Amino acid sequence: MAIFSSTRERSLWIYAALVLLGILLSLFWGNPLVQWLGPQDVQAGLFGGALLLVGILILVQGLRFRPGGYEIALWIGLLAVGMLVFVRLGLAERSHVLEYSVLALFIYRALEERWKAKPKWQAALLAWGLTIGIGCLDELIQKGLPNRVFDPEDILFNVLAASFALGGMLLLAWVRKRFSASS
Repeated sequence: MAIFSSTRERSLWIYAALVLLGILLSLFWGNPLVQWLGPQDVQAGLFGGALLLVGILILVQGLRFRPGGYEIALWIGLLAVGMLVFVRLGLAERSHVLEYSVLALFIYRALEERWKAKPKWQAALLAWGLTIGIGCLDELIQKGLPNRVFDPEDILFNVLAASFALGGMLLLAWVRKRFSASS
């Protein structure tokens, strides 16, 4: 029996594992890297570059489905809310939001690919739980590391990131289904 239901599912799990690997590696080289990068301007520029890459990914995915007017309006609304959240957060919190949003979406897509016949919310719920579990594990590991701190607030940011990403994904799928069927 095959482990994966398709090549696409296998690829999505690999992408999720790479994101997870990046998160785990940042436990050890995150602080030295931030110090090495130096001024906040350099760090902000790199973070802006990461946001640009995420934006390009969103654009490419959105164009693949030829979104309608309602879906475009929802995308703009979600992006506006996301940008307002980012403005209020520090660099560490922003990285949590990006990391755990991307992780949640890869896990969701892999589960969705495996469970094509099941409702999307089931894959989203499991992806949400797995992402939050990974976020809690990340914080527990930090508790035992020198130069790292266990912070329940980071767990909250992980939960919010997974919730926003997966909730937005489900909402977009609902809008696409609801309003493309009526046109």
